[in-house]
Amino acid sequence: MAQKILVVDDEENIRDLATLYLQKEGFTVEAAVDGTDAVARFSLVQPALVILDVMMPGMDGFEVCREIRRDSSVPILMLTARNDDVDKIVGLELGADDYMTKPFNPREMVARVKAILRRFEGGRKPQNALVVANLSLDKARREIRIDDEPIDLRTKEFDLLTAFIENPGIALTREQLLESVWGYDYAGETRTVDVHVQHLRSKLYGANVSIETLRGVGYKLVEVTP
Repeated sequence: MAQKILVVDDEENIRDLATLYLQKEGFTVEAAVDGTDAVARFSLVQPALVILDVMMPGMDGFEVCREIRRDSSVPILMLTARNDDVDKIVGLELGADDYMTKPFNPREMVARVKAILRRFEGGRKPQNALVVANLSLDKARREIRIDDEPIDLRTKEFDLLTAFIENPGIALTREQLLESVWGYDYAGETRTVDVHVQHLRSKLYGANVSIETLRGVGYKLVEVTP
């Protein structure tokens, strides 16, 4: 069965363009004309991924993202018309998985959609549990535990922690993390990694591990003495 993509944008030409290219790649596309429509359609459509515009009248993309994240970890690709970091960082902090700046190349949009879905679905494949100190990660169930107590992580936070746990004590550059977690070359946007690492650190309180910053390089996960 074809995967469903929910495209949310108040511009008809954007909806039509995204629909055309996604359908060519075998996706089923549902469209919403604004934020209110998106929230109403989301539970009915049950999409595999949401493409969500930021600037819409009434309920904007940030509010829609917040509403979706109350009950779902479905991947979200946000669209912004502003070529600065403000919308991007806010969207990531609210739980978006990726973003693109308008105008965008529709072929790149499709490539990003596929990359996000590969990462999201890949996390569901059965794998052995990964353990570092008192921190354990189950990729099959997408669960993280500290001393057997579950903690809640957003999709990209989970994927980022997976990259660290699979490479304990190894220095990982921001570029390597972007490629590993986001699934493609995210050149020049290493701030994305920094934002997610900051959020991840705040959620690992009580774990006997630390994500160390390597100035000018990136990060590494190390065990610490309790």
